Amino acid sequence: MSLALSPEAQDLLFREARTANTFTTEPVSDEQVRAIYDLVKYAPTAMNQQPLRIVLVRSPEGRERLVRLMAPGNQAKTAAAPLVAILAADLDFHEELPKVFPHRPQARDVFAADETLRSRTATFNAALQVGYFILGVRAAGLAAGPMAGYDAAGIDKEFLDEAHTVLAVVNIGRPGQDAWFDRLPRLAYEEVVTTV
Repeated sequence: MSLALSPEAQDLLFREARTANTFTTEPVSDEQVRAIYDLVKYAPTAMNQQPLRIVLVRSPEGRERLVRLMAPGNQAKTAAAPLVAILAADLDFHEELPKVFPHRPQARDVFAADETLRSRTATFNAALQVGYFILGVRAAGLAAGPMAGYDAAGIDKEFLDEAHTVLAVVNIGRPGQDAWFDRLPRLAYEEVVTTV
């Protein structure tokens, strides 16, 4: 069976996609980021919640603050990337539900009444959006370097408010020299899929 995507698109988005570890100095423009968002905003989330929030770190001061909060092995990569995105879950996403899920006005109140449900739902659906965001970066012809090695509480305090929590930090740009580690093995279909 063939896929609907061309082999070239499959390679760009999946087979040749890797986590970039170095980047060129070519800037990533606001127009490129807007184009990425305008593509990935259509990704599905439960009840159209769309809890992902994005903080773009462009200024030298912001970069310095962020680099201090990254794990030692990620600091140089984050310092050198042309653009860094902090991807966060909006734990108050339910306030937007009347706009994005208008046919069920009571949905907002269900989440407002249950903080545990709201937090779990926000984190899960924003994590889905993180994956789509990375695919969007690749679709724009850029490389992404998603990372989870950081001081989460520090990033939340330094860049976010109490209604948001960091899920990933993504370095973005054109891949630099020696950007890729060797491709590591992937599990086979039979090792992953079970039919019951």
